[in-house]
Amino acid sequence: MNILLVRHGESEGNIKHEINDDPKRIVNLTARGNAQAEATAAKLRGIPFTHAYVSQFPRAQQTAYILLQHHSLDLKVDARLNERISGMDGLHVDLFNDYVRPDYLHIKPPKGETFLEQMERVRGFLDEIAARHEAGMVLAVSHENPIVAAWALTVDDPETVMHRNIENCAWLELEWPIKKDITRMSF
Repeated sequence: MNILLVRHGESEGNIKHEINDDPKRIVNLTARGNAQAEATAAKLRGIPFTHAYVSQFPRAQQTAYILLQHHSLDLKVDARLNERISGMDGLHVDLFNDYVRPDYLHIKPPKGETFLEQMERVRGFLDEIAARHEAGMVLAVSHENPIVAAWALTVDDPETVMHRNIENCAWLELEWPIKKDITRMSF
């Protein structure tokens, strides 16, 4: 299976540098985020997606609907594509970053998950989707942290990629199960 993991467009939370890891709290795309999604939709127009998945978050779903405007696909929601759970919804992102900085891979915020746990959650999604759509070209709209977690699954040492930034509407393309030298990014 080939999969394109796309980060959502700029959101209101991105502007405020605010954590939103609760999908019940509505955080929408900004006008700029909508424009980013439109531009990305034009770039992805010719890709023959066979299936499409999205996280539970409104900003990701808004992005996915824009990306799929040129494709006739049903969009399936999958919580394994959700943002990293921190239990710090509504707080400034610096609070989370300061909390996990001593050991980003292993520190588990109260009511949250470690980066390694997030990697396993994303691995479960990729394994199941690859088994279900072995010859598919899958679009998955998610968030920076889960996409970095997917990227970390492709390298020998997750620490080499775990602090990478993925811009809004950038994507990671990979073949799953992973094969060497096939990971491509559009950052």
